[in-house]
Amino acid sequence: MRTVSQAQMLRIPMTGATLNADFVSPVNARGIVLFAHGSGSGRHSHRNQFVARVLQESAIATLLMDLLTEQEERIDNQTRELRFDIDLLASRLSATVQWASQQPMLKDLPIGLFGASTGAAAALVTAAKHPGLVKSVVSRGGRPDLAGDSLPEVKQPTLLIVGGHDEAVLVLNQQAKAKMTGEVTLKIVPRATHLFEEPGALAQVADSAAAWFWRTLKTPASARE
Repeated sequence: MRTVSQAQMLRIPMTGATLNADFVSPVNARGIVLFAHGSGSGRHSHRNQFVARVLQESAIATLLMDLLTEQEERIDNQTRELRFDIDLLASRLSATVQWASQQPMLKDLPIGLFGASTGAAAALVTAAKHPGLVKSVVSRGGRPDLAGDSLPEVKQPTLLIVGGHDEAVLVLNQQAKAKMTGEVTLKIVPRATHLFEEPGALAQVADSAAAWFWRTLKTPASARE
């Protein structure tokens, strides 16, 4: 188990909102991964928390955030409309990327994005907007198709992870992959469904994400390895 040097709840200010986030950093972190939650979820998602722990054990810091304010979450629980507002989610994630790049404790860490469901679309839109800040992207059971015209603009290494039995989402990921022009890999987890609830399925997601970020997030020092 890797030693954690920092673990704290943060309040991230931005235009029109302040977001809650949980930050954990292992000693000598290689980079930091910002999590963009999916439809109807948030920073307390046990699936994202599981993945985050595996990343932390691989020397990668994590920032799990709520992309909606508490009031917006109450509205979304009734209307279910904000969870599909990709422009809103991407603007919040983009602001968080810019915020992280300016924080003394974070600014030297290469940034990766981990998106689930609709959060994957927000991650890809954000990556397209910030090619100089975002170094790589991982999507878990994501809807990259909802990133629309941003897909060809994503040049960062991107890993799309989909369950083999999540047939409709698999087709959407295949179609999105065909529109992307950067390095993109589609990994299919055999016999897994959309939420990767089958035994060992989520562990495969986490291990694949950790390996991807380990390769693609490199500080100047780690680049000499």
